[in-house]
Amino acid sequence: MLLPQEIIRAKRDGAALNKAQIQAFVRGLIADEGVGRWGDAQVGALAMAIVLRGMDTAETVALTEAMTRSGQVLDWADAGLPGPVLDKHSTGGVGDKISLVLAPVLAACGAVVPMISGRGLGHTGGTLDKLEALPGYRCDVARPQLLQVLRSAGCAIVGAGGELAPADRRLYALRDVTATVESVALITASILSKKRAAGLQALVLDVKCGSGAFTPELHAAQALAHSLVQTARGAGLPAVALITDMGQVLGRSAGNALEVAESLDLLCGRGSDDPALQRLRMLTLQLAGEALHLGGLQPTPAAGMAAAEAALAGGAAAEHFARMVAALGGPADVLRDAALPAAPVQRAVPAPRAGVVGRPDVRALGLVVVALGGGRSRPGEAVDPRVGLAAVRAPGEALAAGEALAVVHARDDASADAAVQAVLAAMPVQDGPPAKSPLVLQTLR
Repeated sequence: MLLPQEIIRAKRDGAALNKAQIQAFVRGLIADEGVGRWGDAQVGALAMAIVLRGMDTAETVALTEAMTRSGQVLDWADAGLPGPVLDKHSTGGVGDKISLVLAPVLAACGAVVPMISGRGLGHTGGTLDKLEALPGYRCDVARPQLLQVLRSAGCAIVGAGGELAPADRRLYALRDVTATVESVALITASILSKKRAAGLQALVLDVKCGSGAFTPELHAAQALAHSLVQTARGAGLPAVALITDMGQVLGRSAGNALEVAESLDLLCGRGSDDPALQRLRMLTLQLAGEALHLGGLQPTPAAGMAAAEAALAGGAAAEHFARMVAALGGPADVLRDAALPAAPVQRAVPAPRAGVVGRPDVRALGLVVVALGGGRSRPGEAVDPRVGLAAVRAPGEALAAGEALAVVHARDDASADAAVQAVLAAMPVQDGPPAKSPLVLQTLR
């Protein structure tokens, strides 16, 4: 029998854990009380040892595979699906609504996309929170309904449920309270175990870098992207990672209903002359191109990008999104009437002087949305889908004194007043344009 304390001691002393030790740890995470279950203190101790000593690729692959098999693993081989099963994961950002457009784009190009998504925590938004701004939309569905939606719409953006990677759920909760979140190996295994359990054939990763990302420094984003790609491939899942700029809000909005509305604009071809929406569109197409190539649907990423652009411009992606929303209980014709809720208070944030918008503190803007009620500081908190920031000006844009830096959407005057001051503090206005940052900083294949 592999005792927990011996496994903890081995990692504490810098040893690489073998598969048997890692599998014993994962079994201990999900075991019933009194039947080989690891105590919270033991789980926290091993997590801390991993933070301090690290894990090599072989260990991270073993941990990913063990957590993947800790619960249900979806198998689409006998489901009769019409294309390869593809997905995308983002490490999180402010205004990151790409999943809402990318999933139907991929579906329109012949892929099948069972996108297992999460809720927001801290300054970043969650895809499920955004979609639940649509009245009636259901994120928790059983496999038979999921399969039905995939067959009719080609994509389904849903929650993981309790059956997929349950070991990760317990480990994640304990990492949050033991200051062990910042481990590349544990982050990698957490992300990939859920994706592997979803039965994917290929995965494209969007690793954010900048003031609005969990990895603001480029070297940290590179380390995470490298770990994700190497571990995914070691576990038999083809993957590509793009390190992308999160030094500004992605698009013009941050907040659940506001981001759904902006996604619908993009799907329906509105805002084609807006540079901020074009930036959002371009990143969506680049991720789609990589995914379509990785899944064997296109010969090159460039060809994949061209196919994705045609699906978006021609309206096919919008039709797939509408079918998905209707099949999951949302509005019957979301393209015509999304029935999104609106905040009762909307207030412009006046620029303090004429000038050019500088590089914002994007994390602070995300925290403005949280303070308005559009995000959560603790798991399980309810969110207000109506609130957030709209019409956010991008770095380098010129404006006159008094022109709006952004528009606050709030539930009351007091929270609107506080948000206006916070946005002013986070969005500098200066004499000259800030240095430009490329949208995609690096691609790891």
